[in-house]
Amino acid sequence: MTERAVAGAVDDDLRALDDPLNQASFTTFSQAQGGAREATSQFRVSGMYCAACAGLIETALQGVDGVLEARVHSATALALVRWDPLRTRASALVEAVRRAGYGAVPDAAASARAQREAEQRKALWRLFVAGFCMMQVMMYATPAYVAEPGDITPDMLRLLQWASWLLSLPVLLFSAGPFFSGAWNSLRQGRLGMDVPVSLGIAVTFIASSGATFDPGGIFGHEVYFDSLTMFVFFLLGGRWLELRARHKVALSLEAGTARLPDSVERLRPDGGTELVAIARLAAGDRVRVAAGQAFPADGVLLEGRSLADEALLTGESEPVAKQPGDELVAGSLNLRAPVLMQVLRLGEDTRQAGIVALMRSALTQRPRLVQQAERFAGPFLWAVLALAAGAAAVWSLIDPSRALWVAVSVLIVTCPCALSLAAPSALLAATGALARRGVLLQRIEALEGLAGIDMVVFDKTGTLTRDRLELGETRVLGPGGDSDALLGRAASLAELSTHPASRALVAAAGDAARGPAWHEVEEVPGQGLEAAAADGTRWRLGRRAWVDAKLADSAEVPEGALCFGPAGDAQAAFVLREQLRDDALATIAELRAEGIQLALLSGDAPARAAALAQRLGITEVQGGATPADKLAAVAAWQAQGRRAAMVGDGLNDAPVLARADVSIAFAHGSAVARSGADVVLLGERLADVALARRQGRRTLSVIRQNLAWAALYNAACVPLALVGWLPPWAAGIGMASSSLLVVLNALRVAQLAPTPGQG
Repeated sequence: MTERAVAGAVDDDLRALDDPLNQASFTTFSQAQGGAREATSQFRVSGMYCAACAGLIETALQGVDGVLEARVHSATALALVRWDPLRTRASALVEAVRRAGYGAVPDAAASARAQREAEQRKALWRLFVAGFCMMQVMMYATPAYVAEPGDITPDMLRLLQWASWLLSLPVLLFSAGPFFSGAWNSLRQGRLGMDVPVSLGIAVTFIASSGATFDPGGIFGHEVYFDSLTMFVFFLLGGRWLELRARHKVALSLEAGTARLPDSVERLRPDGGTELVAIARLAAGDRVRVAAGQAFPADGVLLEGRSLADEALLTGESEPVAKQPGDELVAGSLNLRAPVLMQVLRLGEDTRQAGIVALMRSALTQRPRLVQQAERFAGPFLWAVLALAAGAAAVWSLIDPSRALWVAVSVLIVTCPCALSLAAPSALLAATGALARRGVLLQRIEALEGLAGIDMVVFDKTGTLTRDRLELGETRVLGPGGDSDALLGRAASLAELSTHPASRALVAAAGDAARGPAWHEVEEVPGQGLEAAAADGTRWRLGRRAWVDAKLADSAEVPEGALCFGPAGDAQAAFVLREQLRDDALATIAELRAEGIQLALLSGDAPARAAALAQRLGITEVQGGATPADKLAAVAAWQAQGRRAAMVGDGLNDAPVLARADVSIAFAHGSAVARSGADVVLLGERLADVALARRQGRRTLSVIRQNLAWAALYNAACVPLALVGWLPPWAAGIGMASSSLLVVLNALRVAQLAPTPGQG
């Protein structure tokens, strides 16, 4: 193919990005203030090897006329660009990234996955070549280290050095390519990245060692360090390989949700027939038959059939969820048991699954405060490294000119801030991915730092500590000689004829014991209860106490809100219902209390109900009948006392206090307003994820501090050794590469969720 043909193919590839149909997979459009139309596109960037690369790409993108905002995250290689469609095009954004020396493709699963696989293959080849050549060079270098004077003839020594030089060429020209290209890209834009001192160290080591090989009596002396060069490149590439694998693992889990959606589905026509249609042609209101083993193509409701749904990929729920008619279905979850009929409610970007992916992508393009601080420190540090190396060379040229160059090389290599730059991003990325697999999404990665520092958790009641259903708390027999179990079973047999939440609570409590006479003339009286005739014609009632038996209207024996049951005017039993706690509410509260966390309950429900629930849970600080303003004032007062409070809620009325809290946590099933403003979104039904997120935050912050402390200690110990000439280049290379490798391996520990107390 000619050069012109290749250029034409590239241009066609870029122009295809401007097609609205193609843009739908990686771009969303919205209305900005003033009615202007804005586009937000997501790209995957290749060729990034350090945090400085993110700044270079951001600068290149911001230089495009029409770009309103550009965020690039080095750990995930994601670029989020907000742009004006009237002033620029998607193809211009990719062109800008390419001109900066990097690659970019739309963040659609297929192309992004292909790019990642190619990047991984190339990185693995670079690592393999460096490792293979390093072993060979070490084999040739070993005799010079272990032989006694006179054991090796000068000719044989030269031959070994020439062989080492030859094997160093693939490492220099191929394996070390990312360091040189990264250094060139940063220098071309007038910035200093961490690849600059690395590249200088590699280049100077190779040039000086080559001079010593071919002219032992020249200005470079007779010492060669090809073994140091190849070892340095190998270990540094090893650290980057591990970081690359962690980044790609997160990307794979992010794409797994969209990969589950079927290409086509069986849609029911109005005439009762069926047709196979592409998922893109579905519309809200369509009825779709989903086979066992197939993923649900959209958010909807189950119309016919019973099955189990695997929602682990979306919510982190490890157990399949039972589904029956009327239950909600989530796009991307798997139908496990039997064919079912569903009605489509939401499609495409409106589905819960698409929202989850969007939240995760947005979080992964953020650069938290810890990362920004490390990047700000790395810039001046690099200038100090170059100045220190130049100063060391100048001083040693006066003390011992033959050692000046090697001391400068040692300083350049040993002080490279790779470990410092990787300390925070690698740990935050690993922790975010681990939480996402559990069903805990961070809308702001900075929330991990906030979670680690909270000392108070404030809960909403309804929908947060409790489920949206009732349970039987107590059965009271009102007449003499009554059998509570028999009365419950008979009442449940009548309650089975109603779908009211109170009736369903009775049926659930009775279970298989729900049996009684055949009821006739069943009538449900709105606001009162159920009435039916038994076989003997007696009219029985189940409902409000005054409606069932007027004598109980003001009775202290039967609390207001209890369900009474018996013949009309003669109640025989009272069933006291209460809100159903989440399964893990008691355990979660106990765990947080054991960790010294202050707990509080703020609820808009009646004060008596709020107090009763707080007593069941052992929460001492409780405020019922609280308006949104009351909740906001309460949290503000606690913060004024020095408390760092996390708020857990799910309703529209929780939005103001969620915004005020130091860390806000919302359930995905709650209101969109609460969810969109929360720092942390819980996709599942587990309240225990609140405690889990806090543990993970503390563990992540601890690992970041360990990494930063190690980077500081390493430089404090090794820089003086390099300056006084006690740290040769080979030792500096091992130290610097091992330091980066150690930081990445330590960060990857948080890829496993923090264990609960007592489990390790």
